[in-house]
Amino acid sequence: MTVRVVQFSTGNVGVHALRQIIESPHLELVGVHASGPAKVGRDAGELCGMGLTGVIATDDVAALVALRADCVVYTSQAETRPQDALAEIIAFLEAGTNVAATSMVWLVHPAHAEAWLREPLAEACARGGSSLYVNGIDPGFSGDTLPLAALTLCQSVERLVVQEVFDYGTYDDADFTGVSFGFGLAPGDETPTLFLPGVLTSIWGGPVKVVAESLGVVLDEIRESHDTWLATEAISCTMMHVDPGHVAAVRFAVEGIKDGRSVIAMEHVNRLTDAAAPEWPQPPEGRLGVHRVVITGSPGVEINTHVGLDGVDHNQGGVIATAARAVNAVPAVVRARPGLLAVRDLPADQASGLLRHRSSAQSG
Repeated sequence: MTVRVVQFSTGNVGVHALRQIIESPHLELVGVHASGPAKVGRDAGELCGMGLTGVIATDDVAALVALRADCVVYTSQAETRPQDALAEIIAFLEAGTNVAATSMVWLVHPAHAEAWLREPLAEACARGGSSLYVNGIDPGFSGDTLPLAALTLCQSVERLVVQEVFDYGTYDDADFTGVSFGFGLAPGDETPTLFLPGVLTSIWGGPVKVVAESLGVVLDEIRESHDTWLATEAISCTMMHVDPGHVAAVRFAVEGIKDGRSVIAMEHVNRLTDAAAPEWPQPPEGRLGVHRVVITGSPGVEINTHVGLDGVDHNQGGVIATAARAVNAVPAVVRARPGLLAVRDLPADQASGLLRHRSSAQSG
């Protein structure tokens, strides 16, 4: 059965989600949300570099809700406009339209999200008999699917560490990622939102707790930390220009503590070009980024995941993978029970319809 889908936003992630929906033999694009006069009124295919589809982009949320689609793929930037995004998602859920999203990352593990966000969405799901699933690559795959799979290879575990080690230099997202991470700031500038007390835990504390639950461990506390690296010389890259003495790399962690020691950690090391923070952890040789899990124990496990092969930039690969994480889940979300869903609520098998002839594949 073909699933009727609305794509909500056509930005960095949304454009790749839109392309995949159009290509999928199991999904039917019935609506597209876009912002701004440059996109509204244009054909969906035109917005993602494909042929015409007959589906015209609109900024009329009510009209999209009225389509009563089976699912909306919601990739609009929500973390900087949570109340507006919450209202948009609730409108779809109350109308009976399921939502698979890459934003609202606090909901990757909804049981650990704060009540202000979790409760109205759960109520909307109940009223509409609909489901909401939020996931991506990080937060998402690297903090749930990757470590949970690695744990199945272990007889005993002393410590589990998940890392994103990425050069963000080629990522054209200064307005959100750059600002959030504080790239380009000088010492004494206002602290980026991401590093205000409790924010890191609100995003990556959920994955820490999910791993703890898998291990049958009740953590004593969760700790967060962060550090910055200041450029020793000017750095120019796609993300931005960084003057000497300004932030060109950040490192942070959210750790689960048991009996006085860190037993689970979600860590990030993000830099602007390989000139930044050369002494900090690096991806494997020949790679510019990695998502990996390292488990100390018996037998000890390390899994390194790379996105972006055959000439696809690693940052572009991460964006494409984030979009795919939501689009691939759509059929399972439509079939799932009503309510807020986590990765454990969906089948691991979400690959139907993905096989393509190489010449038809779109890399960005």
